Amino acid sequence: MSTAALKAAATGGEVPTRLSDLKPKDQIAHLLKSKQAEISKMLPKHLNAERLLKVAQIAATTTPALAKCDVPSLIGAIGQCAQMGLEPNTVLGHAYLVPFNTKRKDSDGKEKWVNSVQVIIGYKGLIDLARRSGQIVSIAAHEVCQHDKFELVYGLDEKLNHTPAMCDRGEVIGFYAVAKLKDGGHCFEFMSQHQINEIRDKSQGAWKDEWENGKKTGSKVKASSPWWDNPVEMGRKTVIRRLAKYLPLSIEFQTAAAIDGMADAGKDQHLDAIDGDFQIVGDDAPGFQFDHETGEINEEPKQITHDQPIVTGDIPSAEEQAVIQRQLIAEAESEKAAGEKVAKKNLSVE
Repeated sequence: MSTAALKAAATGGEVPTRLSDLKPKDQIAHLLKSKQAEISKMLPKHLNAERLLKVAQIAATTTPALAKCDVPSLIGAIGQCAQMGLEPNTVLGHAYLVPFNTKRKDSDGKEKWVNSVQVIIGYKGLIDLARRSGQIVSIAAHEVCQHDKFELVYGLDEKLNHTPAMCDRGEVIGFYAVAKLKDGGHCFEFMSQHQINEIRDKSQGAWKDEWENGKKTGSKVKASSPWWDNPVEMGRKTVIRRLAKYLPLSIEFQTAAAIDGMADAGKDQHLDAIDGDFQIVGDDAPGFQFDHETGEINEEPKQITHDQPIVTGDIPSAEEQAVIQRQLIAEAESEKAAGEKVAKKNLSVE
């Protein structure tokens, strides 16, 4: 029996429960509560700490794979979202917490597989961060389809006109992002579907090794990735990241672009440090170069290997997002009812 347990037994107090004895869901709740003060200090004014922690707890309970992940990495991912001021796994589509299978060395220097949590930024999250810089009036990204009316002119008299077809728009042929600046200027960038596909095909997260009878075949197959599940969103996000190099953006935007590029390249974000400041740079930071134009990591990942398939990194489906939203509404109604009950009790006492 531990010293704390003996003391509790002698004084008649409650025997403390070890964190390792708790269920994953209860571990998450305990650690989120213990880190609430630290996370609150990181939050911008428009975010509430209690709401962010509830969103994280709901995400962990409604996505079973997250509950099986390394708990400190989940807390670190929440801290990173707090620093950027983005709510993860909500219908806003700003950011997503996804499970990720990675190899890490333990205290004895031996490698072992760890299910950690990564942060993937949605294109709406990048747009929201860009607007917060104060230098941008508006920013948007759209896909261009085969039957749309589209005019693009570069040079001294730049021009961009887009009228979507009202019926069958046809296949997607490209993407563009456009920003209006506070001083009256504007900036836009266009990427063809071919350019988007080239970046997708270089992405470590889009592919995985093919396995047959427990052995690698030497071929690559599609991984469970937003590149295949949400191609339009990924195209919009890619063109926004390319446009970003011309814009006066905040450090939060650059942080979001960097961690999203790391996740896209299949690189460990190292978000499992839950004490002190949350950083996106790991111990091997000097070993890679981040390309702000493409959002890619130029060097092969050192921490991630693909000897085993990567655990699913799907963005929550519409049904899962609906479940999350219903639980958030239920939580809010429950709190409201509890508050009204307390108020009525106080009035009766008076």
